[in-house]
Amino acid sequence: MPRGSTPKAQRNDLAQAKLAETEHTFEKVASAWFELKKDSVTPAYAEDIWRSLTLHVFPSMKSTPISEVSAPMVIKILRPIEAKGSLETVKRLSQRLNEIMTYGVNSGMIFANPLSGIRAVFKKPKKENMAALPPEELPELMLEIANASIKRTTRCLIEWQLHTMTRPAEAATTRWADIDFERRVWTIPPERMKKRRPHSIPLSDQAMSLLEILKSHSGHREYVVPADRNPRTHANSQTANMALKRMGFQDRLVSHGMRSMASTILNEHGWDPELIEVALAHVDKDEVRSAYNRADYIERRRPMMAWWSEYILKASAGNLSASAMNVLRDRNVVPIR
Repeated sequence: MPRGSTPKAQRNDLAQAKLAETEHTFEKVASAWFELKKDSVTPAYAEDIWRSLTLHVFPSMKSTPISEVSAPMVIKILRPIEAKGSLETVKRLSQRLNEIMTYGVNSGMIFANPLSGIRAVFKKPKKENMAALPPEELPELMLEIANASIKRTTRCLIEWQLHTMTRPAEAATTRWADIDFERRVWTIPPERMKKRRPHSIPLSDQAMSLLEILKSHSGHREYVVPADRNPRTHANSQTANMALKRMGFQDRLVSHGMRSMASTILNEHGWDPELIEVALAHVDKDEVRSAYNRADYIERRRPMMAWWSEYILKASAGNLSASAMNVLRDRNVVPIR
């Protein structure tokens, strides 16, 4: 018996070891970590995190005590994913596994994180920019949207995202409650924003027109663009993307790329780069300014957003976009058929 050790101390050590095996399994530790993590990311991203662990990690490591998790064990799990060429998945899983193990260290369950250098043994994914059309191809896009065999709500969703310069998930989850019709401002709450801060968008005539069209479809529901299968929830964030693929824009444009197109056009026409960055909800690197919702910034952005919507309208030849119909009618202009 080691000096200073008593039978009672030994029994306590054994009991602790037994407890660690049953209570500190990888899945239970991952669940505890996830409870904290999900509050700092969007619901869609949280869902993606848990799905990736359930699909790729838990089948092999669910009941493994966290103290027995090793680099070779995890490498064996991730190698087949790497072999398929899913390098971005390997990267994300490595990061998530590291965060879980670090949580284990900080919680006193293990002394060190054995996965800290694991990323170095896998190929790095190549950084790919979001596919975006050059500015001169905006008329082609508007023509295809007008002539596509897609639901009217999907057409409105694509145009809503284009006019508001929002990300796909932000546009798809638009709620009626977040729109101030009197002030003509849409405020997206922080939990639905990538950077976890609220974002207010001044709405142009064309954007308001799209809302009027959608009111007849979903004005009595929570979400502006309802899902096809369950109209009580919102459209999928990939709805616009899949529609663009069916229109023949695969490898040429993804819905997120419409933001890049808007940014390029606004910059080329001399709009204030700072206002453009605020409109895109990009966080300043120094994060000194928090300009997204300040009243003066909203009012300064109104002329830019109105100009951008007019630019889209002109690219639509005046009679192709869904928003154009209402706007032209309000202006007593009859569109050419």
